[in-house]
Amino acid sequence: MTKIDAQGLYYRDLNQKIREAVAAGTTEIVLDNVNGQYFIGDGINRPVTIAINGVPGNDLAAFMNGATIVVNDNAQDNIGNTMNAGKVIVHGHAGDVLGYGMRGGRVHIRKDVGYRVGIHMKSYESNKPVLIAGGKAGDFFGEYMAGGVLILLDMFSDEPEKPKHGFRFGTGMHGGTIFVRGGVDETKLSREVGVFELTDEDRLELEGYLKEYCNDFGIDYTEVAKEEFVKVLPRSRRPYGNLYCPMPR
Repeated sequence: MTKIDAQGLYYRDLNQKIREAVAAGTTEIVLDNVNGQYFIGDGINRPVTIAINGVPGNDLAAFMNGATIVVNDNAQDNIGNTMNAGKVIVHGHAGDVLGYGMRGGRVHIRKDVGYRVGIHMKSYESNKPVLIAGGKAGDFFGEYMAGGVLILLDMFSDEPEKPKHGFRFGTGMHGGTIFVRGGVDETKLSREVGVFELTDEDRLELEGYLKEYCNDFGIDYTEVAKEEFVKVLPRSRRPYGNLYCPMPR
């Protein structure tokens, strides 16, 4: 195990220390006193586990390809940007634009998330990204989503009086699936999406994702499963096709 004290370290210096430890063959890194340093775990393509004590800055795990990052606090924006494989576990809440262009792996947030979560998520064949938020979500949840899975639980919120999710839910969505525990506020959905009941195949798939999530946080799966889920899907694979002019002949 490698321990690194991030107190006062510039983000470039901290990330250089992390890359050196990974190159030396360590399989476990513990970062203490993290306070907003950017780009932690970016581009790492080895099965190393990075535990973060403190609050990391933006673009955590961007372009990551196989590592596991555990944040024992809150996290900021752009987690999992274009992430291809691996896992991020955040024991607090997280910010905006999570999973931007995410192509694979898992992002598990215990509490609330911000705006534009899951924007441009995509999948290819068996490589399917999954992002689960245990609390509430802001506006534009699933914006322009092209593939993968988003799951919203509304169970572990810092602000339980807030609405479950914001406006423009599913704007421009043309692929993938969103599962929501306890239903959605259909007045806040974008017209590109619709609400559907789960099939038996959906329930089996969802159970696998939720059990993995519960295992990461020590949550009782039976409590999560007490409430019914709905799924939100795009009504069209080309929601804005009518906005584009045909090429002249």
